[in-house]
This record gives sequence, C-alpha cells and structure tokens, in this order.
Amino acid sequence: MKKYFAIILAAFATACASTDEEQVKSFAIHTIGDSTMAEKAADHRPETGWGECIASHLQDGVNVEVHNYAVNGRSTKSFINEGRWDKVLENLKPNDYVFIQFGHNDQKSADSLRYTNASTVYKENLRKFVNETRSRNATPVLFTSIVRRNFNENGVLIDTHAGYPEAMRQVAAEMGVALVDAQLITEKLVLAYGPKESLKLYMHLEPGENPNFPEGKQDDTHLKKFGAEKIASLLIEELKTKDAVMAGVFK
Repeated sequence: MKKYFAIILAAFATACASTDEEQVKSFAIHTIGDSTMAEKAADHRPETGWGECIASHLQDGVNVEVHNYAVNGRSTKSFINEGRWDKVLENLKPNDYVFIQFGHNDQKSADSLRYTNASTVYKENLRKFVNETRSRNATPVLFTSIVRRNFNENGVLIDTHAGYPEAMRQVAAEMGVALVDAQLITEKLVLAYGPKESLKLYMHLEPGENPNFPEGKQDDTHLKKFGAEKIASLLIEELKTKDAVMAGVFK
C-alpha cells in the first residue's frame, strides 16, 4: 500500500512539474523599438528589422508567440505619447517578455516630438517600461541600439549614438535588468566584415537592383534581410546566456 501511494505521489509530482514547465514555455515575446527592429511593408523590402527574425530561432514545439510592436521612427517618447506602450500593456500577460530597444530617434534633437535627453528623460522612460512590465509579472530585457555603418576615410567605425547606449547600460545595472549589448555585438560584427563587405548587411542597393528602389539606395542604418538575420542570431545567442527561460526556448 505504501509503495502504491509512493508511486501515485511520484506521478503527481511529475505531472505538476510538466505543467509548470509548460506554463513557462507558453508565453509571448513583445518587441518595442524603432525601425531597426520593426516589421517592414512590402514596398520597403528588402529592408528588414531584426525583430522580424526572432520567431525563426524558436525551438520546435515551444508555445511562444512573438508580437512585434516596433515602428519606424519612434523614440521612447513618441512610442509612449502615441499610446503604443499602452497597447502593449493591454496585451501583456504574466510570464511574457518585453524586448526594449530605443535610441536611434531619441537622439534627434531637432524634433521635439521624439528627442529625449540621454541622462534624464530617456532613462526615465526606460524605467517606466521596466517597472510597468514587471508590474504585470512579465520580464523586461534591454537591448542597446545596433550600430550604424559609419566608417571614416581611414576605415575606423565611428559611434553615432552618443550617450544613449551607456544610459541604457546604467538603467539595466540600476534595476537588475538583463541587458543585451547590441551596440557592442554589432560593432564587432561590422568591424569583422569591414568597410566593403559590411555593405551586404545594410540597405545598400545598386540602381535597378530592386524595383522598390529603382535608383538604388545607400543607407547605413537599416538592414537588409541578410543583416537582420545575422544580427538577430547574434543577439539571441547573447540573450540565452543571460536568461534561463530564453535558453530553453531558443535554438
């Protein structure tokens, strides 16, 4: 009788553990950010946001959805003021994740609707995202901005993001938030490719190469599909070292 009861308890414990594991692996990832992360319209292809490539890295069989709320041209300020963050919060559930990447547009000091001071309002907005995510029993992850392909005449890659990545690093340390340092990761990537080969990562097109851009394009901020997929893969690999749940759902 005791042996039979022990078997029942073991089976119950296994079932509970399986249920808990299934709950952990059943959640959504919400991405918020700017054009480097956002999903693109057909008439903007081959431009691709790295956030579009996240789902393809999920392991088979995990019940994880990816909702990409990132939008071209948004800063932390405009994302909040346009009600886009409220929309994320409406759909945020316990155990969900929020991937947060802003900075490209926060630095646009000529635009009062988007500009934030890196040391003050930008950090305040990041704290808002973190605190309100956690208030829903969800998990925030901060991503510094990816680099622009900005080589000088000597082949030196020059930073264009001023104090914004460092401000995000400080918020991550202050609040105990997982940080994926996309600036550092993409800087290494672009340097490894060099001034010429790195063109294949970004939106550089010859005239006539793509019908959406018949006159060609030279864009050192936005990514082609190859670059977006490469960067998403590198960022996910780093994320897996920072979060056990992420390590369990991504390939």
